[in-house]
Amino acid sequence: MPLYTYEAIDEKGLPVSGKMEAEQENSAVAKLKKMGYMVIDLAEVKNTSLTFTFAGRRKIKIGDISFFSRQLSAMLIAGIPLTRCLFTLQEQTSNPTLSKIIGEVAKSVESGVSFSDALRAYPETFSSMYVDMIKAGEISGSIEEMLRRLSDQLERSKHLQDQIRAATFYPSVVLIFAFCVVMALMIFVVPIFVGFFPEGVSLPLPTRIVVGISNVLRGYWHLCLLFMVLFVFGLRYYLSSTNGKKAWDMFRFRLPVMGDLFKKTTIASFSRTLSTLLSGGIPVLQALEAAGPASGSIQVAEAVKQTGYGIQEGQSIAFLLKKSGFFPPMLVNMVAVGEETGQLSTLLGRVADFYEEEVAAMTKGLTAMLEPVLLIVVGITIGSIVIAVYLPIFTVVTSVGQ
Repeated sequence: MPLYTYEAIDEKGLPVSGKMEAEQENSAVAKLKKMGYMVIDLAEVKNTSLTFTFAGRRKIKIGDISFFSRQLSAMLIAGIPLTRCLFTLQEQTSNPTLSKIIGEVAKSVESGVSFSDALRAYPETFSSMYVDMIKAGEISGSIEEMLRRLSDQLERSKHLQDQIRAATFYPSVVLIFAFCVVMALMIFVVPIFVGFFPEGVSLPLPTRIVVGISNVLRGYWHLCLLFMVLFVFGLRYYLSSTNGKKAWDMFRFRLPVMGDLFKKTTIASFSRTLSTLLSGGIPVLQALEAAGPASGSIQVAEAVKQTGYGIQEGQSIAFLLKKSGFFPPMLVNMVAVGEETGQLSTLLGRVADFYEEEVAAMTKGLTAMLEPVLLIVVGITIGSIVIAVYLPIFTVVTSVGQ
């Protein structure tokens, strides 16, 4: 989604500026007007990723936001004014990018802008769920409690992400190592063996394939490198597009073993986010609108969007979630009970607990299961190359022996 920088005047006549994401320029203007701003200037930010990279921009991690939220909650409970809390946290935050944003938010709040509206100007850092929770806290006068809940939610999300990284780290390292070994064999080892092949001997098919690949890699290495670079950047560009995200979403959920892990992680994230929003007093439709994208899955976001339309027509949440075909019966049944008893947020929290435990159990067993499989695959690959280069030598020895 495009990122826009804006300059505007708020309801009190004070100048404000910031950044926000919107589908197009008209949408950005509409959002700013909804916030009570009179737009003076609006411009789309071009090539933000490259600009941030070369400028030394440090990525803001979910743990940074969680720690900021918990610190701010503790300081507010202690009776320290919000602006003073923000300026203090600006100095204490180790992440320079987040520190700069906190400082800008503090200046906006000091000029009379509400805390939630000041955060809304940085959607790449503070999600719609985060801002909605802060808004609800401002209305109810319980902003400290909302910050604590947000910190808990973000810590759980970080824990889920860490578990996924732990499950995929070992396979990734083994595959990268295997790729490097295969490249070394093809570029440096195979040419040495080719020199030992007797002239006039007909090479077996496996040997011809290996030698051909080796010759291509050695003779056209610059083209191979260019192709790999273009392939990686092209794949990243495609996966960043809407169609690419949908394709990746469908592909990862269909992967053997890992697909089940990804799905359970997504359901746990969705359930936990929706539970947190509902317990914070956010209306159901608004909570669903924020929980869908927060799950990290386009399928879930689209299913939840359709659920929102159905709720407006008077249909139950459980029926609509079941109709989507993505959510498991356990979640659907718990939502149905929650709707009947009025304890939807509590039961969603239990669903999240269950799936988080499932993810933890799966990640522990996944590495133990994948380790022998990957070793076998790597062994077969390297062994096939070695056998292919030795086949002509075996053929010559056999013929001499006869």
